[in-house]
Amino acid sequence: MKNDNIAVGLDIGTTKIVAMIGRKNEYGKLEILGVGKSKSLGVHRGVVNNITQTIQSIQAAITEAENNSGYMIKDVVVGIAGQHIRSIQHSDYISRSNPDEVICDKDIEQLINQVHKLAMLPGEEIIHVLPQEFKIDGQSEIKEPIGMYGGRLESSFHVVVGHAASIRNVGRCIQSAGIELSGLTLEPLASSDAVLSQEEKEAGVALIDIGGGTTDLAIFKDGIIRHTAVIPFGGNVITDDIKEGCSIIEKQAELLKVKFGSAWPGENKDNEIVSIPGLRGREPKEISLKNLSKIINARVVEIIEQVFDEIKSYGHEDPKKKLIAGIVLTGGGAQLKHIKQLVEYITGMDTRIGYPNEHLAGNSDEEMSSPLYATAVGLMMNSINNNTKSAILMSEMEQTVSQEVKQEEPKSNPEVIAQTEKEVKVEESTEKQIKRSFFDKYVEKIKEFLDNAE
Repeated sequence: MKNDNIAVGLDIGTTKIVAMIGRKNEYGKLEILGVGKSKSLGVHRGVVNNITQTIQSIQAAITEAENNSGYMIKDVVVGIAGQHIRSIQHSDYISRSNPDEVICDKDIEQLINQVHKLAMLPGEEIIHVLPQEFKIDGQSEIKEPIGMYGGRLESSFHVVVGHAASIRNVGRCIQSAGIELSGLTLEPLASSDAVLSQEEKEAGVALIDIGGGTTDLAIFKDGIIRHTAVIPFGGNVITDDIKEGCSIIEKQAELLKVKFGSAWPGENKDNEIVSIPGLRGREPKEISLKNLSKIINARVVEIIEQVFDEIKSYGHEDPKKKLIAGIVLTGGGAQLKHIKQLVEYITGMDTRIGYPNEHLAGNSDEEMSSPLYATAVGLMMNSINNNTKSAILMSEMEQTVSQEVKQEEPKSNPEVIAQTEKEVKVEESTEKQIKRSFFDKYVEKIKEFLDNAE
């Protein structure tokens, strides 16, 4: 059976936490086995600010996913976002001692390790180093240097930087929720895996993921990640503006935004009014839909303009950096009515809404195809690529436990046991080499830190 590679993605967002269990079916599509969703308490703008509440929210999502799927979760791939994430462009080089030998993985690793030694601001750490184009002895635009000859190997890098404490706090919450951390992925990268095609990444595309607390941007060109940014505003600030502007409670503001909200004020007529029940015996409140869309429009314009500034700073007007595939919008905020038209109006770029349904099996629940779940689907894909077995069937687990209880200590040959253990170890180390995740080294660092902090 092809059930070995069970993957789990955990999206810790500002408004919701989603745990998603899945596997690849025989057609290479993702089959979702179970989803758990809980209200995210203790996370503000993508950063954990209350450990206890975050642990409870994670546990609620994990338990729901386990109950829905019949699988028990062992480890998860987690997304990193938050306003503390920033990216820098950096170039570096190494001089090879023997230019007559072909360039191998070791040379690339040496170059990447050199970038890891860059001096950062206090409290910041390099999370990931993404090589872009390579140069060998002055010859530029080399995408794959392995197997080539040369003395001087240089490359431009996209370096992702974040606050070490914020990332360790996420690790602490996961560990305290009773599960292991198998990988870390930058959330805009996870979303891009779920909603972008390889053709779009080659042609040049900007992915805008509008979440509850932050808006993430990832720009691709020639199939390579070129720029990432996190804008510390998302759907929550729109809800807050509605709450203040209409003098209503947050729950009502969120409902208004989702049901009647539009990013385009010209859409509503002046006489369109919605009535909201008053608090505790007070008169109902009447709210003009035109005013509501004006409030939403003002904030969405501000968010999109900030994102567009980042696209401009990447240099999209340069013919070589042109984003032919335009913009793809995803995340919960992409569900806002007429947001696509507004983004096209502000940026002048072709825009579409990104749905993760392209990678999902045909029998998947329609709700899972929503842009809301793009990051969770991307994290699950990341877990599948790492060949992790992140969850076990509960029935299998019960069987194993009962067998262990029944079995007495067998009289075995110690040499045979030693040999078997050796074989298992060899198998594991080979397994670890297969498609190691972007952040494997960093995950090891976090685990080491958490173990020492016990």
